Amino acid sequence: MLISASRRTDIPNYYSDWFFNRIKEGFVLVRNPVNFRQISRVRLTPDVVDGIVFWTKNPTPMLDRLPELDEYMYYFHFTVTPYGKDIEPSMPEKSHVLAVFKMLAEKIGRDKVIWRYDPILVNRKYTPGYHIDAFGRMAEELCNYTRKVTISFVDENYRGVKHHMSTLALSPLSTETQVELASHLAGIAQSHGLAMDACAEKVDLRRFGIEHARCIDDRLFEKLLGSRHDIHRDKNQRPQCRCAASIDIGMYNTCLNGCLYCYANYNPRTVARNFAKHNPLSPLLFGELSSEDVIIERGVKSFRDVQLRLGDL
Repeated sequence: MLISASRRTDIPNYYSDWFFNRIKEGFVLVRNPVNFRQISRVRLTPDVVDGIVFWTKNPTPMLDRLPELDEYMYYFHFTVTPYGKDIEPSMPEKSHVLAVFKMLAEKIGRDKVIWRYDPILVNRKYTPGYHIDAFGRMAEELCNYTRKVTISFVDENYRGVKHHMSTLALSPLSTETQVELASHLAGIAQSHGLAMDACAEKVDLRRFGIEHARCIDDRLFEKLLGSRHDIHRDKNQRPQCRCAASIDIGMYNTCLNGCLYCYANYNPRTVARNFAKHNPLSPLLFGELSSEDVIIERGVKSFRDVQLRLGDL
């Protein structure tokens, strides 16, 4: 089983105490985002967890507690973008974020920290030229601390983006603009020894060496663990997504980063209300159990393939 922590919220930044409590107790309760009263109980013990993927913009609260994960394999998606507080109002200064990125890579190794430069949005301030310049400067700083960068382009159909359209003042991102900008970024990445892929993008960028991303990457876990894993593609994601199947333990409308392009937060007041209900000791990310809740034990197992093959003899 692979655990995603989490596409839906920044667990390392805001809920690390809760996460480590869940690891210590060996299970987590996850509400169904479609059916609120349906709850899955998911084991988190090392015998069934093949790997954990963290998604974050600032993992500082976790840095001193990483030894508590010595029995687990994991890696981080670490988002570093060029936007200011007009777009990412709750984020620290970029100099601090870049320093934390380097610190994390020094602790766990560059193979286990993937740089996300996403989503790419364009307006009068954040022009294609701005992105090319900013990406180049960041690549120069981070190239010795990661091996790969993942890009994506902002999706105007997300509810969160629609809510902030007037503030974002987005310029049209035509296919031609995406292709031209991606080609520049790919060239910069390659010149710094970085692989590049694109997260769930319809546009074909393979001629620039940009493959479709597999953000939950069973191949990377096989490399890190030195063993084979029989994990299917996640059928619950978008058609262009190449991710392996995983269980996400986060919840929507719980992230305090406040990024205006976010797809996981729909309503700032709901976010504040949910965060106020957070209890680090609860098995749920926020709120408590009620008599109306139905808890279902999620059937989980390790996907490690222990079958001996001729090539292993």
